Amino acid sequence: MLEAMNRLEGNVALITGGSRGIGAAVSLRLAEEGADVVLTYEKSAERAGEVVEQITALGRRALAVQADSAVPEALTAAVDEAASMFGRLDILVNNAGVFLVGALDDLGPGEIERTLAVNVRAPFVASQAAARHMGRGGRIISIGSNVAERAVFPGLALYSMSKTALIGMTKGLARELGPRGVTVNLVHPGPTDTDANPADGPNAEMIAGFTAVGRYAEAAEIAATVAHLASADGRYITGAAIHVDGGFTA
Repeated sequence: MLEAMNRLEGNVALITGGSRGIGAAVSLRLAEEGADVVLTYEKSAERAGEVVEQITALGRRALAVQADSAVPEALTAAVDEAASMFGRLDILVNNAGVFLVGALDDLGPGEIERTLAVNVRAPFVASQAAARHMGRGGRIISIGSNVAERAVFPGLALYSMSKTALIGMTKGLARELGPRGVTVNLVHPGPTDTDANPADGPNAEMIAGFTAVGRYAEAAEIAATVAHLASADGRYITGAAIHVDGGFTA
């Protein structure tokens, strides 16, 4: 575990989908750096509880809130609960997402609606709700994808479209919230070793071969960039899409 740097001492962070994968790594890294953390989860109550226990063991306050990101009212309520519980909200990390792939003719209205609801509408709704609580120094960071700019396989059109939408949202919100002292950025992870996409999975060797460094990222490597953007060290970065992808898009 990295030694706490306390760059985020006194801050409160909300991470959507923070119970597993990149979201869990971000939750822990922000806590290591001094933030109190609220994380949302849809179904993984046990996993969320484990992350909360790890955060409290670091001496930080933590709360897990059940919320389906596809339901705007639930997401807004989670943001408001975080701000109410801890008295403020400084950092929002839009991490929750769904990865639905398939041939063009095989994707029905249900898959399209679910993808756009979670990957596009939810980050906007959460950002809108969070901005109401943020003062100067606020941070909004969304988790995109390496395939937003390079769809290397067939069947990625829907997912790639949903992640590309975050580029426009990030630029637009950066302009709107910049005068208020709130920065808005986007992190595009490359292939990352998680339960959903393990580095020893059936196609992992081929996928890793698309990167310049020839390997998957650890979730902690993505979290490190998020922590930098969330801290005062990242105060002059806004409207940016940062690739943490091992050269996947090089």
